[in-house]
Amino acid sequence: MQRNPAGLVAQEFDVLIIGAGAFGAAAARDAALRGLRTALIERADFGGATSAECFKMVHGGIRYLQHADVPRLRASSYERSALLRIAPHLVQPLPIAIPTYGSGRRGRAFLAAGATVYDLLTLDRNRGIRDRHRQIRRSRFLARARLLELFPHLRAPGLTGAVVFEDGQMHNPARLVLAFVSSAVDAGATACNYVEATKFLWRDSAVCGVRARDRLTGEEFDVRARLTLNAAGPWADYLQNDPQHFGEWQRLPFSRDAYFIVDRAPTSEYGVAVQGLSRDKDAVLGRATRHLFAVPWRDKTLVGVWHTLFPEFPDGAHVRLDEIETWMAELNSVYPTLQLTPSEVTFANCGLVPFGETATATELSFGKESRLVDHRAAHGVSGLVSLVGIRFTTARADAARALDMLLRQLPRAPRGLDTALLPLAGGEIDDFAAFEAQALRTKPDEVNDVSLRALLRNHGARYAQVLRGDADAGACIGETTTLRAEIRHAIEGEMAVKLEDVVMRRTELAAGSHPGRRALEATAMMMAQHLQWSDSRMREELTALERTLARHLARAPAEAASAPQIVRARHGAMLANSRA
Repeated sequence: MQRNPAGLVAQEFDVLIIGAGAFGAAAARDAALRGLRTALIERADFGGATSAECFKMVHGGIRYLQHADVPRLRASSYERSALLRIAPHLVQPLPIAIPTYGSGRRGRAFLAAGATVYDLLTLDRNRGIRDRHRQIRRSRFLARARLLELFPHLRAPGLTGAVVFEDGQMHNPARLVLAFVSSAVDAGATACNYVEATKFLWRDSAVCGVRARDRLTGEEFDVRARLTLNAAGPWADYLQNDPQHFGEWQRLPFSRDAYFIVDRAPTSEYGVAVQGLSRDKDAVLGRATRHLFAVPWRDKTLVGVWHTLFPEFPDGAHVRLDEIETWMAELNSVYPTLQLTPSEVTFANCGLVPFGETATATELSFGKESRLVDHRAAHGVSGLVSLVGIRFTTARADAARALDMLLRQLPRAPRGLDTALLPLAGGEIDDFAAFEAQALRTKPDEVNDVSLRALLRNHGARYAQVLRGDADAGACIGETTTLRAEIRHAIEGEMAVKLEDVVMRRTELAAGSHPGRRALEATAMMMAQHLQWSDSRMREELTALERTLARHLARAPAEAASAPQIVRARHGAMLANSRA
């Protein structure tokens, strides 16, 4: 993966995909595997917005029982199975306990009936998954005593136990998006980050590409394509602010879905669903309020998700400290023994997903399906389809549907492959536990076990490419377990061009907390040496990253190190390297 904007103007593409979140990246992989000349552009970094900041869950559709929507339930279960098959290093099962109280809709009998129906509707959930550790087990029960061993904070009158179902969890959503992008490039696609589509190009009433701007250099150029897929998520509507071609402009409702990470070690492998205060007005069946989740992730706990109507420009989405305090008060009021405090929050994430079209600030209507628009039918515009995805889980299938719709405009469109069976880049693993054990036995002596395990989870079968050719493969960045070899690989082979790309998405440096100033400066110096940054550019990158981290931490950014300190440290590192 080499960044080459010039490659975008060298030819006319069959398909241009705007937006490289989960849906756009999946579409690029699918299109390239069909043999189409494919271009993928992203205004920021790959997966750098909602996809990277999702709740890390791979939903199997149990929530759709509340809406009596069996087709979507079945489709979600199928897509969860697909991700467990094609990305076994990045997705694994997660058991979730739903506490039961007394009788009625909060009781064991009601939930047990729902869980049984769900099991029956998803009997084929493990078809094709050979790795037994990636198979979704059927629902089961926990007795009250066992539940309280796992979650002491649930002690409350009327507690009778819990029903347990399983979903999936992503180890690293940003790297899962990158696996789709890498697979697309492997199949022949031209991909480029930090290239923004500013307007469509037209041939009469047909879209024939976009005017684009390189956000790193400011250069503008045309990217021409026979067909265009607008998969720009919450930015998609803004590209269609053109009354001449699309009629009166409107931005459909979006939800800012948010959660936070607390520095509490998980008490078990189970997540737990607790009842919050918001309601889903469209639910046919279900309990009184929507569930919030507290789930284990690495050595921390994720808590969420909260939904808020967000009518502003997408770039402004973030989580405020007062919101975290409000959410904690909600949880602590429902489960007083939790006693969560804002000081425990190490990170807060949010992303924008479609709300139901009847949503208002006071009456929430949760989005249930991705938005797929054929603009020939909607506006008399050919050559263009829009896809705004709602669940990372269904990105692969929704991308295939969008491509099928778009390719109907070609006289002889190639048929798609079954991408639910083809491993993503790094996913060529039949048994992850055996793969991990073999890698640990044969690892270089200088690489510690913790770093190697993380490398295996993030890069899968391609982990050796990260270590290959690195003279100091076992050296880590600062006090972290991230290898310097990962930084080098991100720059040389994964199109990382900004400090934020490496720290926030290519590595685990900022996986749920601030990695420390020392680690940031060490990473910045490595990138400066590889990319020939000036000292001022390095300071700008550090300042921008601290600003990003401050938004996630809901606090003021850290003070940047003074220029002489950075310059002396950089020159000292260069001198040491030259002597070595």
